[in-house]
Amino acid sequence: MRFDDFVTGHLSALLRYAAVLTGDRDLAQDIVQEVLARAHLKWSSIEQADLPDRYVRKMIVNEFLSWRRRWARVLPFADVVPRPELGGAPDVATTHADRAALLAELSRLPRRQQAVLVLRYYEGLNDAEIAEVLGCRPGTVRGYASRALQALRIGVAAVQAADEGIFDAYRA
Repeated sequence: MRFDDFVTGHLSALLRYAAVLTGDRDLAQDIVQEVLARAHLKWSSIEQADLPDRYVRKMIVNEFLSWRRRWARVLPFADVVPRPELGGAPDVATTHADRAALLAELSRLPRRQQAVLVLRYYEGLNDAEIAEVLGCRPGTVRGYASRALQALRIGVAAVQAADEGIFDAYRA
């Protein structure tokens, strides 16, 4: 497969993947651009891999983990689809607020923990596949996931407690 054909067929999926990983569409574009520029230089060896798209995704994860500049995170929500089992379209304000709260909590996690959650819940990879992408052992992946989920539970509980405290002032 030619590099041009690969980019044409996979660019939108790679951008979505990077956006979920980074939480920032602009940063995702920067990372994908950087990765594709490097991939183009060594495409002859990458296309020999069994799954070139997985190889490029691993490059994206590595670039994200080593990214050095400060950046704000904005969770993309353009692909929100109403869930019929909830009885109609979701309240846009609530959806946006929930996503913003989750994003704020995710941004506090170390990058490897963020990467594990994205690879597990967005990409659907199992622990062995995540370990391969991150270059660690499956037990380490489980540890990262456990600590990340525990931190999210604590963070969300704190946000809920703070929200309840805000309304106490209005009840008096």
